[in-house]
Amino acid sequence: MGSRSMSVTVTSPEQMRELGRRLAGLLRAGDLVMLSGELGAGKTTLTRGLGEGLGVRGAVTSPTFVIARVHPPLGDGPPLVHVDAYRLSGGLDEMEDLDLDVSLPESVVVVEWGEGKVEELTEDRLQVVIHRAVGDTTDEVRQMTITGMGERWAAADLSALAA
Repeated sequence: MGSRSMSVTVTSPEQMRELGRRLAGLLRAGDLVMLSGELGAGKTTLTRGLGEGLGVRGAVTSPTFVIARVHPPLGDGPPLVHVDAYRLSGGLDEMEDLDLDVSLPESVVVVEWGEGKVEELTEDRLQVVIHRAVGDTTDEVRQMTITGMGERWAAADLSALAA
C-alpha cells in the first residue's frame, strides 16, 4: 500500500483551524482521517476547522465523553462523524459498536486516538500526527506529519495544506 507524506508547521490555534478548513477541501464522503498527538496538541481544533470547511451543523467539540458525535451537513456535502477513541480499549470490536463502517461510505469520519483501533475500516486513510513541545510550556508551535495512505491518496495533491 502506497503512501504520500508532507510536513506542516502550525504556530497558533487559528492556523490549526485554517489548516482544517483547507483539509476539508480535499475530503469527500468515505474518507477516514486519523488524528494522533498528545493531549492539547490541537486535534479537536483541527477538526473544528474541518467542520467549518465541510459546512456542518453544530459546534465541533471534543467527543471524549460521548465517544462519537455526528454533525449533519448544512448543504449538500457529507456529514462529519467525529470520534474520540481514547477511552475505547477493545480495538476494532469496540469500535464496531459505533457502526463506523456503516457511516464511512457517506460521511467524513475523523477519529482521534484511533491508532491500532480503526485501520481495518479501510486501507485508504489520512493519518495526521501532531507533535508539540511537552512539559510546562505555552509554546503553540505544532509540527505535523500528514500521510495519505492507500489508492485514494496515492495521487492526491497535499501541497494545498502547506499554504
